[in-house]
Amino acid sequence: MDRFDAMQAFVRVVEAGSFTKAAQTLHMSKTSVTQLVQQLEARLRVRLLNRTTRKLAVTADGAAYYERVVRLLADMDDAETSLSSASAAPKGRLRVDVPSPLARMILMPALPAFHAQYPDIQFDMGVSDRMVDLIGENVDCVVRGGALTDQSLMARHVGDLQLRVYAAPNYLQRAGTPSHPQELEDSHHRIVGFHWARSGKAFRYAMHRDNESIDVQGRYVLAVDDGNAYLAAGLAGMGVLWLPDYMAKAHAASGELIPLFQDWRMEPMPMYLAFPPNRHVSRKLRVFIDWIAELMARHAPITTRPDP
Repeated sequence: MDRFDAMQAFVRVVEAGSFTKAAQTLHMSKTSVTQLVQQLEARLRVRLLNRTTRKLAVTADGAAYYERVVRLLADMDDAETSLSSASAAPKGRLRVDVPSPLARMILMPALPAFHAQYPDIQFDMGVSDRMVDLIGENVDCVVRGGALTDQSLMARHVGDLQLRVYAAPNYLQRAGTPSHPQELEDSHHRIVGFHWARSGKAFRYAMHRDNESIDVQGRYVLAVDDGNAYLAAGLAGMGVLWLPDYMAKAHAASGELIPLFQDWRMEPMPMYLAFPPNRHVSRKLRVFIDWIAELMARHAPITTRPDP
């Protein structure tokens, strides 16, 4: 038995909550993971996990051992990265999940330069707006806009998204140009709906002008849960859009989108990079976090200091 492999397998089973999920994230068979944990228990002469056909639970000894092993694995990683060669050239696989428009418009164009600087970092990148179980899916970090709903996560505030209202010329020709946000609640106007994957609910937009405030929900023919699809629907004239500057800039400059309500404002939407609290921040994750912060400083700089 390789003790290192066995400890890694045990940690992943605890974090994933099942042998099947742990095997998937470790790219091993369920049988191999089960055997490693059983061999570890035999060597330690204690039961680490209670297993039934329906659920898995960590024993008291298993919980104590897990805390020690997590720190030990982190110390081993630190020992490796403290070497000059490893410190100069972080390497390994990073599992990250980012919103689809951010990936398409900001990350992918900049990724060749990152790869040139850190050629030994390999990305498994999920591109979505869905809720990600960082521990269960063994994801190193996610980038998300909006308030953090899981307060147990560690997070870094990396940017602020300035939201403005737009519509395609063909939509305005058909429905008319609204002069007040309240008009978007009228029967002849439509928005493109956006459903947050984390809640399944439509988003309400709080808009302000002088002493006047209004929450706009609007009516929609189409609602989506993906940022790229949301933008495409607006460009096709399916309704009014609320977009961050980085998504709208090129289309507004070309006349494909027309800004509305320019004397109204919205509070910036904070963008966070979040990672599990018990996950060691490796050298490769540190350079990725710094890279994201640098990118967002250029495209969506921090203007507020909200509480995470």
